[in-house]
Amino acid sequence: MGNDQLEELRDQLDNVNLQLVELINERARLAQEIGRVKSAQGLNRFDPVRERKMLDLIAANNRGPFETSTLQHIFKQIFKASLELQEDDHRKALLVSRKKHPDNTIVKVNQETVGDGKQRLIAGPCSVESYEQVEEVAKALKKQGVKFLRGGAFKPRTSPYDFQGLGEEGLKILKDVGQKYNLAVISEIVSPHDIEMALQYVDVIQIGARNMQNFELLKAAGSVDKPVLLKRGLSATIEEFINAAEYIHSKGNGNIMLCERGIRTYEKATRNTLDISAVPILKQETHLPVWVDVTHSTGRRDLLLPTAKAALAIGADGVMAEVHPDPAVALSDSAQQMDIPQFEEFITNLADSGLYNKENVAITK
Repeated sequence: MGNDQLEELRDQLDNVNLQLVELINERARLAQEIGRVKSAQGLNRFDPVRERKMLDLIAANNRGPFETSTLQHIFKQIFKASLELQEDDHRKALLVSRKKHPDNTIVKVNQETVGDGKQRLIAGPCSVESYEQVEEVAKALKKQGVKFLRGGAFKPRTSPYDFQGLGEEGLKILKDVGQKYNLAVISEIVSPHDIEMALQYVDVIQIGARNMQNFELLKAAGSVDKPVLLKRGLSATIEEFINAAEYIHSKGNGNIMLCERGIRTYEKATRNTLDISAVPILKQETHLPVWVDVTHSTGRRDLLLPTAKAALAIGADGVMAEVHPDPAVALSDSAQQMDIPQFEEFITNLADSGLYNKENVAITK
């Protein structure tokens, strides 16, 4: 008789469990619908006032045997799971999300492609200082089979007294040298008002770390038909980084490349801390190509090669590094730039590692 009673009680418990599953899932569906309504109205998904009202309602109607604090703890977990469900729905809706677009985005830059399985290099001086300086670097890039020339014409600097670039004149130099050596030109634009002007000079608009959440700049870059290289902010989370890319895409420009360039931590051994794990996360969460800037992340010439190897090994679409004919006299970031012999050695060592094809013929990841 005792065993029969136990089995009957267990059957009743199983039935209640199934009812709870159905009710919890029905609650989840309602939470998802509420999330969609809030999103349409531009409201925050988390509403602490509403959560407090629900917890008070539970307390007022608890008849035991559970303590009210126990029930409230259980429901807080349900509330948290429901909020995460709403955020997952939001991520699915993002234009840059791989859930929205499973295939890799391949960005075409002139005759080159990024995101198609070939691993590339971007190189050039931190700042454009003269035609001769840029041309000397461009010759070295051409010799090594590198197709992308970077250079700063507008330089947002920590100190207002530091060299801040040649502006439009610097862009003209980059264009002239790029055309002469058949190199795609990448340069940072710092103001929304300069986007239209930049279109006549650059092949890729770079949005730097300090401007990752300059939303007007993001929207301006998203409103033109020009590839964009977006760098991660100094202290930005990956979610914030992805949403910055979404700002660009939402305005109609889907030719976006992401660039991990290190984040600010308490560590002082390097200029920033290279978040190498961001590469596979970004590749999984988005369909966009991902670069790694080994120069700004480390700030150290002696770490450029090992970090470049790590970036390519973990699946980055390419590596960005800085090269200057004479780093000792560079007007910005002299300590982190390679000279041309060092750059040639850098390329040779990358090629010898088997991670990079010096001839720029596809090494498929």
